[in-house]
Amino acid sequence: MALELYLDLYSQPCRSVYIFAKKNNIPFDFRRLSLLDGEQYGEEFGKINMIRKAPALRDGDFCLAESIAILLYLAEKFQTPDFWYPADLQQRARVNEYLSWQHMAIRMHGSRMFWLRVFLGVEVPQDKLDAALEDLNGSLKLIEEKFLQDRPFIAGDHITLADLVAIVEIMQPVGSGLDVFEGRPKLSAWRDRVQDAIGKELFDDAHQTIMGSQEAVKLMDTSRMQVFKPKILRLFL
Repeated sequence: MALELYLDLYSQPCRSVYIFAKKNNIPFDFRRLSLLDGEQYGEEFGKINMIRKAPALRDGDFCLAESIAILLYLAEKFQTPDFWYPADLQQRARVNEYLSWQHMAIRMHGSRMFWLRVFLGVEVPQDKLDAALEDLNGSLKLIEEKFLQDRPFIAGDHITLADLVAIVEIMQPVGSGLDVFEGRPKLSAWRDRVQDAIGKELFDDAHQTIMGSQEAVKLMDTSRMQVFKPKILRLFL
């Protein structure tokens, strides 16, 4: 049985796993999952991942949840190039440091901005949008000043899992029409290096869904939108 990856490319963690597998020529069956439609709560997916989140991996009888765990599993099983998760103690520590920080910082703040701008729009009070933007700007400043500093990439001279996880998170608010790279030359130059290391075709492929989200919402059935909005309000306002 081929390795299976259950992914929704609206999701930042899913995009990191997708890009990593594609870039490293890891063979897998792409099992599309729609988180918006609640497919993670289906009976069959529950057998794959009791946490009911994406991404999820099934490798024969072995199932795994959580994007970082999946990335590390793929790196070790398929012996991907060392630069992704360096053997060097201090470089690996830099990668681990970022991966440990990001999920309660840039993940939270980028997601909040995306959902508020794309799915709620004019319904969001300006003070709430301003607060969300302030939080996002704080995380972006830390990425530039603490995690990147004057290095080409987070851990040094080569792309790592930390850069991959970072770029998909930063692209989330970009998908809402917010250009977070404007006025940030250091972040923009890093983005270009990451895109070059991944390959523009793969980078654009992985982000096609998120970059088209504004148009997709305009075409979304009204009744479907009414299901999502209360959930977003509870989560982000």
